[in-house]
Amino acid sequence: MTLRSLSSGPSQAKGLVSPDTQTSANVSRPVIAIAGLSCETSTFSPARTDAAAFHPRRGPEIIQEYPFLNQDTQLGRAASWQGALIGHALPGGIVTRRAFEELAGELLTRLTKIHAADPLDGLWFDIHGAMCVEGLEDVEAELLRRIRRITGSKAIVSTSMDLHGNVSPELAHQVDLITCFRTAPHEDETETKQRACRNLVDLLSSSSSTTNITPLRPLKAWCEIPILLPGEQTSTRADPAKSLYELLPVIEALPSVIDAAVWVGYAWADEPRNHAVVMVTGWDTQTLLEQTGRVARQFWDARERFHFAAPTGSLAQCLDAAIESQKRPFFISDSGDNPTAGGAGDVTWSLSRILARPEFQQKDGPTLIYASLPAHHAAESVARAGVGATVTVVAGAEVDHIHEGPITLTGLVHAVRHGDRDGLIECVLQIGSVFVILTKLRKPYHHESDFSELNLDARSADIVVVKIGYLEPELYKMAADWRLALTPGGVDQDLQRLGHRHIHRPMWPLDRNFSRHPDLKPRLIPASDHPFSE
Repeated sequence: MTLRSLSSGPSQAKGLVSPDTQTSANVSRPVIAIAGLSCETSTFSPARTDAAAFHPRRGPEIIQEYPFLNQDTQLGRAASWQGALIGHALPGGIVTRRAFEELAGELLTRLTKIHAADPLDGLWFDIHGAMCVEGLEDVEAELLRRIRRITGSKAIVSTSMDLHGNVSPELAHQVDLITCFRTAPHEDETETKQRACRNLVDLLSSSSSTTNITPLRPLKAWCEIPILLPGEQTSTRADPAKSLYELLPVIEALPSVIDAAVWVGYAWADEPRNHAVVMVTGWDTQTLLEQTGRVARQFWDARERFHFAAPTGSLAQCLDAAIESQKRPFFISDSGDNPTAGGAGDVTWSLSRILARPEFQQKDGPTLIYASLPAHHAAESVARAGVGATVTVVAGAEVDHIHEGPITLTGLVHAVRHGDRDGLIECVLQIGSVFVILTKLRKPYHHESDFSELNLDARSADIVVVKIGYLEPELYKMAADWRLALTPGGVDQDLQRLGHRHIHRPMWPLDRNFSRHPDLKPRLIPASDHPFSE
């Protein structure tokens, strides 16, 4: 549709024209493209992420990925949704420059063809917000800058993000609408992405219902908070994060507000944009600045009350507690090498210490499941040997050998499974009373079925050690008790050990003595085609 100017006013803020009304009135549907690349990447991991890890989706595959955009839904009928390219990689090490340029190049080529066939009214920028690429900084802003060269400044961009992403001033400037998850663990991922699309459609629809149909560009208030915490200290299951995020729907309900969002930031990367941010989007300057400042102050004032989502300790302390406990299954998070936070996944430090303990060296000892250790050649060898065979393999430390070297494992093959989307090959090796899951490639173990498909009953195990931070919902419900082990790796929970050099300083909790109160004055970003201003 052709876009023209529309006088500003809060009446457009909530999308007063419904998609059904728009369709019945025979108004042309807006053309909206979908594009984005997502990978939460640790700059402290030696791993590298290549293009194949993104499992890219193209064209109609993207609509299939998001059922809320199907033509049998109200939102799907409200616009002509055009998939360019999206890619969602498992968190890991820095994305290679070659991989980024390959994927970004294809994304831009596809977007160019879509825009040439039917000029775009909008773009859903589907990203995580914590991707790092070799030789580039603030890469999501860089990608959007390239996209804007194709779509021009007229297309409205709505961005959805993980709350562990980072919003630099440049990214905040380039987007028109922005939102992020409000739960950690992320139980509202689909809801958040749907909200980003709904906000975009509402904005375009409210404009097309008038004779002057250029959509208003919302105002945006942005505030940096000098706090950088690991996600395991900011779970929304408990205060103060719970109360902080509960403010957002209250603010969003205000008549002049479109969306309110808080980013915790991503603690395991080292760029100036890595810190907490608050943004409120809408139509009234005073309201946006007041509400952004309100949330920023509450976040800062609560800084000393953020705590780990579970009792913590060394691995030895957590194992002692699990063995002494009568609660089963007892879960332990091997947090330093968590592959869903960016760890390489193949650090052998914890497994070597578990196998060295006498309690687990006999088959009748406490049953312990260890998930998992990616070991390319070892997994292939175990799979070839087959269930029932006794094998000896060398495993682990193929990528991250900084914290511990490879480990030699001799055990009975308990299970073999082929074809997993992430792990490709999965094997279980029984060593004493320990069942070690080996995979060809990294795989997160977040669901009960991840274990049952390997003939492992996690509910009946005495101890389950998982490379994870806070427990994902299914595991959380399954655990009779839980400890978070502070283990080494590329996503070490002890941020002081990592050695950040490029983040803004001072930064809580890396710095605890601030010479003066931080400047929490929100900045107003009038629109994506205006300069960033105070």
